[in-house]
Amino acid sequence: MAYPNTDETIQLLQQIVSIPSPSGNTNEVITYVEKFLTEVGVETYRNRKGGLIATLPGKDTENHRMLTAHVDTLGAIVKEIKPSGRLRLDLIGGFRYNSIEGEYCQIETSSGKKYTGTILMHQTSIHVYKDAGTAERNQKNMEVRIDEVVHNADDVRALGIEVGDFVSFDPRVQTTESGFIKSRHLDDKASVSILLQLIKQLKQDNTELPYTTHFLISNNEEIGYGGNSNITPETVEYLAVDMGAMGDGQSTDEYTVSICVKDASGPYHYELRKNLVKIAEENGIGYKLDIYPYYGSDASAAIRSGHDIVHGLIGPGIDSSHAMERTHRDSIENTTKLLYHYVQSKLVL
Repeated sequence: MAYPNTDETIQLLQQIVSIPSPSGNTNEVITYVEKFLTEVGVETYRNRKGGLIATLPGKDTENHRMLTAHVDTLGAIVKEIKPSGRLRLDLIGGFRYNSIEGEYCQIETSSGKKYTGTILMHQTSIHVYKDAGTAERNQKNMEVRIDEVVHNADDVRALGIEVGDFVSFDPRVQTTESGFIKSRHLDDKASVSILLQLIKQLKQDNTELPYTTHFLISNNEEIGYGGNSNITPETVEYLAVDMGAMGDGQSTDEYTVSICVKDASGPYHYELRKNLVKIAEENGIGYKLDIYPYYGSDASAAIRSGHDIVHGLIGPGIDSSHAMERTHRDSIENTTKLLYHYVQSKLVL
């Protein structure tokens, strides 16, 4: 038995988080994932939404599994070019403006040109604005300062920047000697990296899975519908691999795999949850059971869209979700081990 190498997973994660991919503009990162899977000998295809699907055949071709992780991230879109030459934003995904204040960003035009900038409060300078510290961090007050010589809206449009252009945030990814990985967009590129390394290991070892297993790299999860389609009629179990949310009252930590019991969509399938716990305990895998009160996943989107499936959710524990996130290599390793054993286990039905 050979688990996927955690160091390689972290290296892959660093590469993937560095590719901008706000929901709605994910072609570049999907192409990267597509190339990775092609190089390890796995065929893929894209659905019409732009997500990527890979399949590993199993002994049983009449009952299938599906695992998902999403490669789309939080981001923004240009709402308005202000008379000052700065940009007003509209947010993509569920987060707050205060979490991106002071962040470096990239604006990508519809023609593919890319410009850098910084997201700031309009009232940033304490030497000018009395309310610099108290003004609300909202769409009205936050703006992008473009790193180009612009004095007005016409100067900005002359660069090719227009309403509707996508804005992505600098991930600022770092790894520490103590084993932490801190970066934006660990939700859910940590899980994407784990799944890719799992597929690579299974392929290299010529592991025959008990059931034909599909892997969906979805690209619209942050806006609610990434994993709700392309589920084969034969699919019995559907497991979303996404972050475990941390905070007051939560069990999830940065060192174990989080197994979700319930989120905003309701409870996950009880028998599948118990089976995941059983697999973890039998294999000495550190885990925590948890409830995420303000959360939805690709699996809950699949259930809402009417699919008759057993659904579950696990993932690495992520601190400060939808802001400057952090996890630890132990959590990545425990998530990897649970997935490795899960895809080789029996269905619960």
